[in-house]
Amino acid sequence: MNNNFITLVMAAGMGKRMGSDLPKVLHPLAGKTLVQHVIELANKVGSNRTVLIVGHKRELVKEETREAGVEYVTQVQQRGTADAVESCRDAVGDFDGDLLVLSGDVPLMKPETVLEALELHKSTSSSATVFTFKPEDPTGYGRTIRNDNQELDRIVEHKDADESELAVGEVNAGIYFFRSQDLFNALLKVSDDNASGEFYITDTIGVMRGENKRVSAFLVKNHKEVAGVNNPDQLAELETYFLQQQTG
Repeated sequence: MNNNFITLVMAAGMGKRMGSDLPKVLHPLAGKTLVQHVIELANKVGSNRTVLIVGHKRELVKEETREAGVEYVTQVQQRGTADAVESCRDAVGDFDGDLLVLSGDVPLMKPETVLEALELHKSTSSSATVFTFKPEDPTGYGRTIRNDNQELDRIVEHKDADESELAVGEVNAGIYFFRSQDLFNALLKVSDDNASGEFYITDTIGVMRGENKRVSAFLVKNHKEVAGVNNPDQLAELETYFLQQQTG
């Protein structure tokens, strides 16, 4: 399988809420680290290359993944998701295919889900395709705002959303397909003028829509596939679910 895309895995964060000195992506789930699950996903869906974005305790992350066949780039300062992906600009170079952006702490995404999203991305000739879902409680998630034609128009982070935007139940899962050059062009126009003072990759969606580029949303029906790990309780919950799926 060769779908002509490069996978970028965001794995630079500290994961303070885990209550551990270990980088969050190195915490184990069912005998494998979180990031190992994500790297295996990239392999299963036919990624040409997999680039791990490292930062916090990067040497330890590299040591634990050195046999995984991945490449590394360093996010020197944790200044947001757009900054993380921007750090890959030189590694990606003039590649004009697609980029799959994954989070190193989201371990249960199924290959068939990713490939279904890729089919949508390609069939609609989209500059970006955002994975979305509808949680029971959308608190904390970026809201996916659609226009009158129900096309994805922009993503608004929870801290920056107004009352009407907070009422939207469909949220950003933090996983994306992008046309490589469209993404890196849009990143040049992203600012940190927001409540967190960070550079959000989600702001590239508004930039692309402002340039009349096509953006798609792919709704993931199973919330567990896009569930991230932020604390030990969430890790335990996902591990229980994963093991039940293996034996069920």
